[in-house]
Amino acid sequence: MSADLSQQLQQRIQHAYEAKLALQIVGGNSKSFYGRSVAAETLSLAGHSGVLNYEPTELVITARAGTPLKEVEALLNQNGQMLPFEPPAFSEQATIGGTVACNLSGPRRAYAGAARDYLLGCKIINGKGEILTFGGEVMKNVAGYDVSRLMAGAMGTLGVLLEVSLKVLPKPEMELTRLFNCSANDAIEKMHAWSQTPLPISATSFHDSVLSVRFSGAAKAVNAAVNHSGGEINEDAEKYWHDLKEHRLDFFNTDKPLWRLSLASDIESLALENSAADYLYEWGGALRWLKTDSPAAEIQAAMEKIDGHASIFRHTDQVNVFQPLTPALMRIHKNLKMAFDPHNILNPGKLYTEL
Repeated sequence: MSADLSQQLQQRIQHAYEAKLALQIVGGNSKSFYGRSVAAETLSLAGHSGVLNYEPTELVITARAGTPLKEVEALLNQNGQMLPFEPPAFSEQATIGGTVACNLSGPRRAYAGAARDYLLGCKIINGKGEILTFGGEVMKNVAGYDVSRLMAGAMGTLGVLLEVSLKVLPKPEMELTRLFNCSANDAIEKMHAWSQTPLPISATSFHDSVLSVRFSGAAKAVNAAVNHSGGEINEDAEKYWHDLKEHRLDFFNTDKPLWRLSLASDIESLALENSAADYLYEWGGALRWLKTDSPAAEIQAAMEKIDGHASIFRHTDQVNVFQPLTPALMRIHKNLKMAFDPHNILNPGKLYTEL
């Protein structure tokens, strides 16, 4: 059935290419809030699901893009394995293809790598209706440019994902979380100091004067790290990290625009005119969630000065959802878009109005 669906998807895109008809690509629709809205006919990948290849000893899984994320994670869990980048789902309908397309990673990302880092290969339909395969199912690939990883974060603007191959890892033997009461500056100093040591840290967060640090790995190493670091134990740690990943903490329950800031971890909070801005730190301080009514232009201008990147994660359809690109980077993006989708029919304007 899925093979037939692949042909149906290809035919639909070929027709759209010939008619220059824009398409909005939808998987589980769990992340429809992310990015700019697309006014176009819907191209649904519902039903295009199923794990195609999974050999636990090889640490690789290949699945159709419409496969529910929860099914992939359940299968891996049965074999004591996991997706190392700890992806958020935001919905029971989340798919593995949407996870890759958005390149979103959870609390483990700073210590294990991003979704893009674990994408070994993919099969796509480009904007001309051609089925293309990139990468493979092994870590070593010497085919030249790693084109498959371009699809991670492209949000469907370069091609419709049909299949993805991802590297997986064994789940840690033990995880413990410690809490520390401190200021934001003290939290950053602690995280920086620990990053220079072999402590098995797998996640950090800071909000409301509380620093949370998760240690993962072999039981002996985790126990030694906990004894070395001190702090108070978090008895409900598994729920905390899950709720942080899925944005179910009270911090995320807000009517204000939620910003996702990527910046050097040692930089202090942005100098915004709105003093009521509220931050939650992750990834050793390199990722900061910001709730504020400050204008988008002010936030993105402040981030540009420090070579950072700001995007409105949950928003009210503002023009510049993502950090504006420099002219040189915009040319590169336009050239890529032209190569993969010459008639601009796939999720047009999802990332930028120019694309």
